[in-house]
Amino acid sequence: MTYVKVKSGGIWGIEGYPLDVEVDISPGIPSFNIVGLPDTSIKESKDRIRSAIKNLGLPFPQRRITVNLSPSNIKKHGTLYDLPITVGILAITGHIPKEKVAEYTFIGEVSLDGSLSKVKGVLPIVASLKDLGLSRFILPSENAVEGSVLDGVEIYGFDHLKEVLEFLTGDLKRDPVRTKPEEHLKKEEPDIDLGDVIGQALVKKALEISAAGAHNLLLIGTPGSGKSMIAKRVVTILPPMTEEEILEVSRIYSVAGLLDGGLITRRPFRSPHHTSSEVALVGGGSVPTPGEVSLAHRGDLFLDELPEFPRRSIEVLRQPVEDGYVNLSRSQARVRFPARFTLIATQNPCPCGNLGDPARECTCTANQIRSYNSKVSGPIKDRIDLKVWVNPVKKEDLLKNLKGETSKDIYERVLRAYDIQRERFKDSETDFNGRMTNKEVEKFCLGMMKKEAKDLLNVAMEKLNLTGRGYFRVLKVARTVADLEGSELIGSEHLAQALQLRGEEV
Repeated sequence: MTYVKVKSGGIWGIEGYPLDVEVDISPGIPSFNIVGLPDTSIKESKDRIRSAIKNLGLPFPQRRITVNLSPSNIKKHGTLYDLPITVGILAITGHIPKEKVAEYTFIGEVSLDGSLSKVKGVLPIVASLKDLGLSRFILPSENAVEGSVLDGVEIYGFDHLKEVLEFLTGDLKRDPVRTKPEEHLKKEEPDIDLGDVIGQALVKKALEISAAGAHNLLLIGTPGSGKSMIAKRVVTILPPMTEEEILEVSRIYSVAGLLDGGLITRRPFRSPHHTSSEVALVGGGSVPTPGEVSLAHRGDLFLDELPEFPRRSIEVLRQPVEDGYVNLSRSQARVRFPARFTLIATQNPCPCGNLGDPARECTCTANQIRSYNSKVSGPIKDRIDLKVWVNPVKKEDLLKNLKGETSKDIYERVLRAYDIQRERFKDSETDFNGRMTNKEVEKFCLGMMKKEAKDLLNVAMEKLNLTGRGYFRVLKVARTVADLEGSELIGSEHLAQALQLRGEEV
């Protein structure tokens, strides 16, 4: 028999799918063809495979070799099919028992000397194929830990094609890679703390509310006032991720090639440079890959100096900020990447940055200030729940080194509020107050509001030009403020703080 089918898997978006590598060797003029919509990297695998087999000391078949990647209607990309193609050729030429090949699923890149290299997307592929009943996988050693974090699968990791050959022929014994849960869920504590921040009590309160309820936050202030320093310390007070969220985020990082060994156990904090393009932010390319908004999924996306980002790059944030996902359409298919993140941004009040600084004079004209602030459109600003002015710290406070609460103190309150929300939304897909649906706002905000708070809300609606989106976002923030104080009902003081932190005062 000159035909063999080797099980493998492919990736589209962040979802894996089963793929069969069909190898046929027949008489004729020596050739090596790969069909089934392969990309350039797959076509180039012919030279890698030929050299790898020769460097094993084995003859490369001088016959007509045809490889089909099935299903043939999906564009294939990456180098993860090197290993299954090589195994298929070695099985047909009698160097590997075909019955042993049928027991495993193969994924991996083969180097010229036969060593196996790490590939992208192993975690979502293994997870998807596991759901289809496949449980035994042969991978490069660098991907073995990544695949072994899932229960119910056997992962065998190898460094060289020779080891795979000896394992399948029975000359080498190898146990499946075992990863203990505590190993891949180990958290590294950050070496920064909100206790380092001197003063800025209101700003730290806004950061606490943002972390507790997943509310978008904009910090406005002069250069050197501490905007970026404070924003970056949000990672020290973010609530923990659930096991489902850990796997979800880790799948994204696996596809992006950023998963180093174990899982992503902390909520992501992504900080792209202001020169980042639209594709870098939302993802894309001929083969769609996740952008920064997806890499920040379930965590925070930090945009330092927001008006310095290209206008188009800012505007593409509308859908992910509102809907929690990004749709990318390509000729082959449509891809949806999850992007449920909290936006934290900073900006100067004017081009020179000194507007409002008591110690330095602003040199900008009214038109320059208006033009600078118009770089961020109204629809984007309306999607930001909290807008806080960061004033420069007084010199006497700096000299006295007056520090406030530590991250540990604030984290304890955030965690209590997070537990309240988990109980509240246990029968819903909502995870934080900031992502409540309109019906949930009616039930958990308007339906749990004191009379004086409703009176204040009516006054606010009459005196403030709140949009419908702004109205609902104020209520969501008020709910989080009440949760942080352990209050079941929303009082006027909670609503007043939500209005104050939105930059709206009655």
